Amino acid sequence: MTTDTAPQHGPHGYSSHKADHLKRLRRIEGQARGLQRMVEEDVYCIDILTQVSASTKALQSFALALLEEHIKHCVAAAVEEGGPTMDDKVAEAMAAVSRLLRT
Repeated sequence: MTTDTAPQHGPHGYSSHKADHLKRLRRIEGQARGLQRMVEEDVYCIDILTQVSASTKALQSFALALLEEHIKHCVAAAVEEGGPTMDDKVAEAMAAVSRLLRT
């Protein structure tokens, strides 16, 4: 598994859907602000928890879409290259899946 954690810039699997992803993230950001407002306004706990659940599901859905694009683009390219690059990208993707499953 690679230990290089420096940000990588350039065309990634999500690049072709960047505008859609940003729109989705802005919607999630709005949900988070809505949660803050609900707490400020002393809204009933269960209603806030319902909104937390919706926000969590929205983030999970975004993460899965991003992971799918990563596998189709970055991992697929590494598989074509083969060797240690392939092993590193597969391990990196599996680590991301593991993190997602822990949440």
